[in-house]
Amino acid sequence: MQNFEQIRSHVQSRYRTTTHEPYVLCAELSLDAGRRHQNVFLAELEGDDGRRYLRASTIIAPITGIDARRMLALNWQSRVGWLAIGELDGVPWLQLCENRPYASLDAAEVDRLVLEIGGQGDRLERLLSAGGDLL
Repeated sequence: MQNFEQIRSHVQSRYRTTTHEPYVLCAELSLDAGRRHQNVFLAELEGDDGRRYLRASTIIAPITGIDARRMLALNWQSRVGWLAIGELDGVPWLQLCENRPYASLDAAEVDRLVLEIGGQGDRLERLLSAGGDLL
């Protein structure tokens, strides 16, 4: 996949999507036989060297009341993605993110990225919210 519009076209053909901005797209995943849902945001980033990257991210939990030491331990153990803090409507939220250079992307890799970030994000959300589905 060489550009964000190719990624958008592929993702829209496979998942329910929202947030259609020029370089941002949201894929909505239905998990656990439809009992749980997780949104995966896809966005284009440009590196300092001019290369383009696809960022996949999902919101996990509000950062309030979360032990930073525990989150850093989870970050170290994670085989998929990394934890970060981002804002949603002015509230800081813990997010799971992963960046991939466009040069390494094909349709199967985009699907794998969406499903892995969405699935891992949902598992972390369950862990941090006593099984809840916050968003």
